[in-house]
Amino acid sequence: MAEFNVDLFVIGGGSGGVRAARIAAGHGARVMLAEEYRMGGTCVIRGCVPKKLLVYASHIHHEIGDAAGFGWTIPSATFDWPTLIANKDKEIARLEAAYTANVEKSGARIVKTRAAFEDPQTLRLATGEAVRARYVLIATGGAPNHGLAIPGIEHVISSNEVFHLNALPKRIVIQGGGYIALEFACIFAGFGSDVTLIYRGENILRGFDDDVRSHVRAEMEKEGISIITGSTVDKVEKHGKEFTTHLSNGSSIASDQVMFAIGRHPNVANLGLEKAGVAINPNNGGIGVDGFSRTSVPNIYAIGDVTHRLNLTPVAIREGHAFADTVFGKRPVEVDHVNIPTAVFSQPEIGTVGLTEAQARAQFSHVDIYKVDFKPIKATLSGRDTRVLMKLVIDGSTDRVVGCHIVGDGAAEMVQVLGIAVKMKATKADFDATLALHPTSAEELVTMQTRTARHVREAAE
Repeated sequence: MAEFNVDLFVIGGGSGGVRAARIAAGHGARVMLAEEYRMGGTCVIRGCVPKKLLVYASHIHHEIGDAAGFGWTIPSATFDWPTLIANKDKEIARLEAAYTANVEKSGARIVKTRAAFEDPQTLRLATGEAVRARYVLIATGGAPNHGLAIPGIEHVISSNEVFHLNALPKRIVIQGGGYIALEFACIFAGFGSDVTLIYRGENILRGFDDDVRSHVRAEMEKEGISIITGSTVDKVEKHGKEFTTHLSNGSSIASDQVMFAIGRHPNVANLGLEKAGVAINPNNGGIGVDGFSRTSVPNIYAIGDVTHRLNLTPVAIREGHAFADTVFGKRPVEVDHVNIPTAVFSQPEIGTVGLTEAQARAQFSHVDIYKVDFKPIKATLSGRDTRVLMKLVIDGSTDRVVGCHIVGDGAAEMVQVLGIAVKMKATKADFDATLALHPTSAEELVTMQTRTARHVREAAE
């Protein structure tokens, strides 16, 4: 029998890889984890966490603006971008240290270097060291994708560089219509930047419920964000410190910064996958895996964004934990990727779980819709022009709630809890039987009595 230096070698120190390493070590496995950049991965270092800190910072202008209606007189406020970025960097450094410490406390060993396959059970480190591993877990995540190599693409920043800008841009053009593009459009608008969002589709947030898409777009446009759909960036020119972005519709926009957030691709390059015989999924470009995250090679697994299944940090964490329990805990666990709650930290915030109305109508013969659109109580005194959207999608044959969609303050917090109800297959009657908590926006979820739409699909002849 061949000798192995470790029972598990993890490539990637992001949230999924870290969780897998810790749990596997807890099951008694000898674990080595290789990370070539910083521990914590995209989410901690240049993703969810720093983004949310910037969201909080940018939202303060709303609080200042709302204050007068509640009797507060606040002197003219000033904002300092370098202070925010410095404070953000301190917090990220603290979290990186915590991630490192937690892995090491579990008994796993971290090597701060790149690793690539030489064969299915041999990894070559950039230091020259070769490591033989009984099992290998690929958790290298994803990276921003700029798309086509248009003229001037070298002038464009991504969601990596945006966290390290030396100064707040007074004008910024952002191409994209998904999570990242919307979140940063709202962040910069909150700091007072002139923001133009470019998206190739007919409306932003492809894949979300159509009512959510329309509502969020209207709210963003109220905040002064210019949204141009049905168009793409063809060329970016630089003139000194200014950029000119040329669009496919023939127009051009001057700005101080240009950012692309048009998607992410799996980090599969230069890992030696071909030497190990690991197959790529031809449908999405990620590493192909089965329900237990096993690749085409029996001893090699992959989790998180590198598989391009569902690119959310909690999904990677759950997959990493399930892998460790399955392989080292001798308790097979298959992750359920259905009804996963998610949020977009735009302004206003989006929280959603389950099916959109369109998805439900394609799946069920009878679909009932309950929807409300109202001014939140806070806005009655603040005078801010904003509205909340709440929508329930019901399987009309069983009364089961199959989708919940919220746009407004606290949407993500509400949907995290709603995710439990949807996962437990709660019915509309269960919602109705729940007493309202007044006065809250969330009480509308259990007081919607009037069905706003019913869709019945005719049986095929």
